[in-house]
Amino acid sequence: MTARLFVNETFYSLQGEGFWTGTPAFFIRLSGCNLRCAFCDTHHAEGTWRAISDLAAEAAAYPARHVVLTGGEPTLQLCEALIAALHEKGKYVAIETNGTHPLPHGLDWVTLSPKDDFEPKAAPLLTVCDELKLVFRSSDTFNPHTHISAKHHFLQPCDVGNAQQNRLILAAAIDYCKAHPLWRLSLQTHKLCEIP
Repeated sequence: MTARLFVNETFYSLQGEGFWTGTPAFFIRLSGCNLRCAFCDTHHAEGTWRAISDLAAEAAAYPARHVVLTGGEPTLQLCEALIAALHEKGKYVAIETNGTHPLPHGLDWVTLSPKDDFEPKAAPLLTVCDELKLVFRSSDTFNPHTHISAKHHFLQPCDVGNAQQNRLILAAAIDYCKAHPLWRLSLQTHKLCEIP
């Protein structure tokens, strides 16, 4: 029997956030999440069963080497078989995770975005990543997760769905980065540029 995953969507676009902003990538958004963050813009419960071989073949049809596994929370389903199949197609495999579940082996890049500032029982298990990307709402409530070892640190202003509040959050995030230069600002450029 061919291994299958429940997939919310696949699409080819540019990475909109963090270290790889602007990089062409094939995205595999796996369905399901163990958290219910109020600001989440993904309908992660919906999806279609897809064979791993079909996902790898679809990724191979695009010229970019970069593949991003995202969700919801991709570690609820992600298996080493998918990573291996993508590597066989010559792809560089990145994941975006909340860090509450162990990672399978073989990933090339780990973006860790803990949500324990927003959700109970969401403390990350992971303590090492390539990129730590934290959603920022206020310097009063911000937890810099100093116990996590990361090569790159990003603050991403929280989109609360209110333009006036978003401007205040952005200003506070800029001030925090200026006062703590370990951190870099990450904007959701795919939303700002209306990139599909």
